[in-house]
Amino acid sequence: MTDSTTDEKTTGGLVGKAVGKAKELAGELTDNEQLAREGRLQQAGTEASAEAAVERTEAEQAEAVAQLEADKVETERERGRLEAELEERDAERTAAEHREQTEEQAVEETAAEIKQVEDEHAREAAAAGAREQSADAAERTEKSQALKLEHEARAAERRADAIDPRENS
Repeated sequence: MTDSTTDEKTTGGLVGKAVGKAKELAGELTDNEQLAREGRLQQAGTEASAEAAVERTEAEQAEAVAQLEADKVETERERGRLEAELEERDAERTAAEHREQTEEQAVEETAAEIKQVEDEHAREAAAAGAREQSADAAERTEKSQALKLEHEARAAERRADAIDPRENS
């Protein structure tokens, strides 16, 4: 095989995996170790890309869930604020002392809810970011391993050519 075949881009998904398996089997049947290695390499690359895509999707979903929870808490906070305003109006009608207590309570609850929302959102965003970084790192590792296998296959082909140059002529 020539170097131009190693420059081809591999197809992803089930097609890429099937093509890789076909290359592997064809290489084994024809005693073409490079073709068999190329097939295994293509299968590994396809699987790594699929796994990275799944992990990235999971991270994005987790981030969306975190945002939804933050919105829910924000809505609850707003509802609490509106209730506190109503209580404040009632308190103003009845007594100034009762109004001060209600305002202080509303401020404390709102501050606690805001802190809770911010903390939860920060935890969820950090977790989603970590999962996405992990998925990216796994993809880089798999691609690096695939590139190493490809280099090893090329080196093996050069050694084979050096041993018996007539076979590839």
